[in-house]
Amino acid sequence: MTDASLSMIDRQQAAQALFKRKRLISVAVPAVILLYLTYIFFAFDVMGLAERARLDNAMTLIRDTYSYKTHVTRANRSGEVTIAKEGERPATWPEGQSPDWVAIDGETVTIDLPRGHSVLFLPDQTAVYRHPEFGDITAKLDPSVTIDIPEDALPEWISYSRTRLDIRTEAGRLTMTRAKTEVFRYFFGWELFWYTLDSPYHGTPVWTLLFGPQIDADRSNIAGAWQDFWANPLWHHGKVAWAIGETILMAFLGTMGAALVALPLAFLAARSFTPVVVVRQLVRRVFDFVRGVDALIFTILLSRAFGPGPLTGALAILLTDTGSLGKLFSEALENVDQKQIEGVSSTGAKPLQRYRFGVIPQITPVLLSQVLYFLESNTRSATIIGAITGGGIGLMLTQAIITQKDWEEVSYYIVLIVLMVIFMDWLSGILRRRLIKGGGH
Repeated sequence: MTDASLSMIDRQQAAQALFKRKRLISVAVPAVILLYLTYIFFAFDVMGLAERARLDNAMTLIRDTYSYKTHVTRANRSGEVTIAKEGERPATWPEGQSPDWVAIDGETVTIDLPRGHSVLFLPDQTAVYRHPEFGDITAKLDPSVTIDIPEDALPEWISYSRTRLDIRTEAGRLTMTRAKTEVFRYFFGWELFWYTLDSPYHGTPVWTLLFGPQIDADRSNIAGAWQDFWANPLWHHGKVAWAIGETILMAFLGTMGAALVALPLAFLAARSFTPVVVVRQLVRRVFDFVRGVDALIFTILLSRAFGPGPLTGALAILLTDTGSLGKLFSEALENVDQKQIEGVSSTGAKPLQRYRFGVIPQITPVLLSQVLYFLESNTRSATIIGAITGGGIGLMLTQAIITQKDWEEVSYYIVLIVLMVIFMDWLSGILRRRLIKGGGH
C-alpha cells in the first residue's frame, strides 16, 4: 500500500472520528440540558408552587396598584362608623357627611356596591352581605364571628373562621373581626393624589385655580395649590422628589468616585505602563476582589461600620465599580498607540506630561463612554442599595411594600423609578454625543 493510500485512509478515519464526535455532542448537549431542567423541576418543587399559588391574592394586589379602596368601618365595641379613603385620617369624611353610596340611618348603614351588591350594618353587631346571585349572607359577632351558612357549603370567595370573616367578590369586600366590621369599595385611580379632603383646593378645577376668585385668604391660588400638593400628607410629593434626588446623587458620587480611584490604579495594572509583574498582578487581584463582591454585600458591611445613609450606598458603589472600571481602563491603556507617546516624548516631556498629552487623549472616549454607562446602570442599583442603607427612593419603595397596604404608592414609586432611569439614559446619550463625538458632527 502506497503512502498516498495510507494518507487517504488516515484522513477518512479522522473525518469519521470528527463526525462521530459531533454526533455525540449533538445528542449529549440536549440530554444534559433536559437532565438539568428535570432537576430544576423537582428541586424547585414546581408542582408544589402551582398548588400553593393564590391567583385571587395576585389579582387583588394588581388591582390595588391602579385603584384605591374607600373603607366603611364600624367599631364593634363603640358602634362608631367612619368612612375614609384607604383608611387614612386626612382622607376621612367629616362627621355627618358621607359619599352618595353610603346611607346612615341611626345604627343602620346601607352601603351600595357595584353590580347590584350591597352591605347592611345592622344593630347588635350584625352585618348582611347581599349577593344578587348567591343571596344574603348574615354574619354576627356573638361573641365570636358566626355566619348563617354551613362551613362545608361556603363558596371559594368566602374565607371564614371563628375569629375572622372575609368575603371577596368582584364588587367589593367585607371583613368582620371582634374589633371591627369593614367594607371596601374599589375605585379606579390614585386617591387624593393632588389634594386631601382637608385641603381647600380639593375638587377645584384648574381653570378656577388659575382665573377664579381667591380660595384661601392667606395665600394666592397658585401658591396655596402648590403648597398643598407638595406637602400632600398621603403621597408625600416633596419627600419623594427629595428621595429621587438622593438616589441620583448616590449613583453619581459612587460612579465618579470609582472613576477617579480606578484611573491611576489602571496604569499600575496595565502591562505597557507597569513592567513589574508583582505590582501589576497585585493591582489586578485587587480589582478582581472588589469587582467580585456585589455592591449589596459592601452595602451591608459599610452600613454596620458607618451606619445607614446615602453616603454609605455611594461608598458601596464606589468600591464595586472601582474594580470594574479599573479593569476596563487598564485594557484600554494596553491598547494605546505608542507612536503618539513617542511623539510627545520627543519634545522632552516628562513622564506625567507624556501620560497627560500622549495617553489620556487616546483613552478619553473609552473612559467617558464607560463612566456614563456605569452612571446610568448605577441609577437603578442605587434604588436597591438605598432600600438597605436607608436613603433615596428605594427606602420609600421598601416601606410601601412592607406595609402591604398602599400598593398604589408602590406603583407610583415604580413609575418614578422608570422615568428616572429613562431620564438618565437620555442624559447619558446627550453627554456621549457632546463629549465623545463632538456634538454629533
